[in-house]
Parts: sequence; structure tokens; C-alpha cells
Amino acid sequence: MIQLLMSILLYFVIFFGIAFILNMLLRTKWLMAFIYPLIVIMIVDDISTLMYFTDTKEAFSTLADRFASIMPMDVIILLSGFAGTIVSGFVIKFLRKSGYQMF
Repeated sequence: MIQLLMSILLYFVIFFGIAFILNMLLRTKWLMAFIYPLIVIMIVDDISTLMYFTDTKEAFSTLADRFASIMPMDVIILLSGFAGTIVSGFVIKFLRKSGYQMF
């Protein structure tokens, strides 16, 4: 249980930080929220990204099998990372509205 709570916190903080920096440097708000599903696919699939272009049918079949076998705790951890990217977008929006010009 403690590992789950620490993982949730870690994923939230890591992806909040990455999204915040990326949004600040590229002057966007929601870029990381659109990129995050690709990161989840890379975490879950455990195959080479090149395989999606060379052996598409097998790659997507493997991806579907891996997504079907994800445990509920893993889903919670991955959703906490997504929540971090969303919160980062709101924080950037709030800071810019408050007058902070970040880069």
C-alpha cells in the first residue's frame, strides 16, 4: 500500500515537472497532455517503436494484449501521471494570467 502511494506521488510530481518545464519553454499549456498517451504506450508495450512501422499488425496486437493485462494499481499510477500533466497546464495558465511571463 505504501508503495502504491509513493508511486502515485512520484508519477504525479515527475510528470508535473516535465510538463511544467515543457509548457514553459514551448509557451503552450496542454502539449504534454497530448504527448502523455504516447509515453504510456512506450511504458506499457515493451516492444521497439520501430516495430509499429515494420510489423504493424503484430505491434498493435501486442499492445492490445499488454493493455488488457494491466493491473488496476498500474492504471491508477499512470492516471496520476496524467493528472500531473493536467494540473501543470492549469498552473501555467494561472501563472500567465497572474502576470508572470515565463520565457
